[in-house]
Amino acid sequence: MDAEASLDSLPSLPPMPGAERPVPIVDPELVKRWGSAGGELVELLSQVREQTGGVAGFRLGPALTVLVTDPQAVQEVLALRPDRYVKRSHRARLLIGEGVMAATGEAWKRQRRLLQSQFTGTGMRRYEQRITEAARNTAERWAAYARTGQGLDVRKEMHRFALDAIWRSLTGHPLDEETAHELEAVEAVGAALPTLPADIGEARDVVAADLARIDAVAGRAIEAARGGAAGPDGPGLLHILVDAATEHPEYTDLLIRDELVTLLAAGHETTASTLTWLYLLLDEYPAAREEALAAGGEGSEERRRAIQALVHETLRLYPSAWLLPRHAAEDDTLAGHTVEAGTDILVCPYLTHRDPQLWPDPERFDPRRFLTPGGRPTHPGAYLPFGIGPRACLGLQFALRESTILLEHLLPPHTVTFSSRPTKAEYGITVRPAGPAPATLSARPRA
Repeated sequence: MDAEASLDSLPSLPPMPGAERPVPIVDPELVKRWGSAGGELVELLSQVREQTGGVAGFRLGPALTVLVTDPQAVQEVLALRPDRYVKRSHRARLLIGEGVMAATGEAWKRQRRLLQSQFTGTGMRRYEQRITEAARNTAERWAAYARTGQGLDVRKEMHRFALDAIWRSLTGHPLDEETAHELEAVEAVGAALPTLPADIGEARDVVAADLARIDAVAGRAIEAARGGAAGPDGPGLLHILVDAATEHPEYTDLLIRDELVTLLAAGHETTASTLTWLYLLLDEYPAAREEALAAGGEGSEERRRAIQALVHETLRLYPSAWLLPRHAAEDDTLAGHTVEAGTDILVCPYLTHRDPQLWPDPERFDPRRFLTPGGRPTHPGAYLPFGIGPRACLGLQFALRESTILLEHLLPPHTVTFSSRPTKAEYGITVRPAGPAPATLSARPRA
């Protein structure tokens, strides 16, 4: 994963040398057939890549869109020339407002600078104990399910854990049942976003009740933090946002609300989806689970690396950021192809991660790719589940630690048996299983 670029001097490199050539354009009939079939966008993008390669153009209307899956081109767009390939608007702006994921320009730099230290080094150590407490709560709940034979929904369980972990980190308080219920509205709005009307006013009306629930929870949390009400684990990240308002007047209650909701949405939905996919994959590939648990003893670094490999391989197949839209702010040359200003760019980690030229047998779940020297491509544009470059996800280390800690608690004692499985994926802001994942637990035989 690329190191973060300086926020004060974003890299700006000249175009790659060499002969320039136009972006190859896919056959318009392919787009027409896709449109008449009403398929998922990922299906169209997959066919575009297969027909024309890692930098490919297509038209959904009069304007040209360029799909980018080639690792070198991915790196150019996201990491080497982010000033030329800019983020214009986030699809979740209705939910997250002007939070750091949606912010641009100088506002984004200020907001990112404030938050960045909280998700690396010392900042992560501050939140690790809170993540561990959330994992222990989940482990106790699963132990009770196993004793009684009670069924559970793995997807709901993963959401509950991830929301508890981020809520503790934000407020210093464990997640209570009432707050958990109200914050179901975050997932509801996120799930509705792809189908909402294009008009922002009409879209807001559709989800007004859920937005009101979210705003009420955020308002209470902000007031508690402003009043100095630290939780049992001490102050949380929300207190840092509230304190920032004393020196930075741009941190109004509205912006603090937007940052809080951004961290809630990004901090639990992606992790919950990753963990749900992981358990579904282990159901198909049970040997991968046993191999991970056979690596070292409990708490060993070897065991931890093996569990992290499970997470990384899950993120390869189902990256947290499956599609990264950008906009060409000026004319450029991208991996030898001419790109005109005004062109929409779609970087698609989902397809890059499934490219057989980069990942042998790409549809197979094989965590050994991340444990074996030479098992994975080394180009930084070939594996980017959280993006790369200056706008890479702030919560990368948080999400990896969160997933690893939970699996260290849950994988050794329990075998999960699904009574049914989601039959497809939903491609929205994230890629998530479409539907519930009901299961029962049984004790894993001890070695």
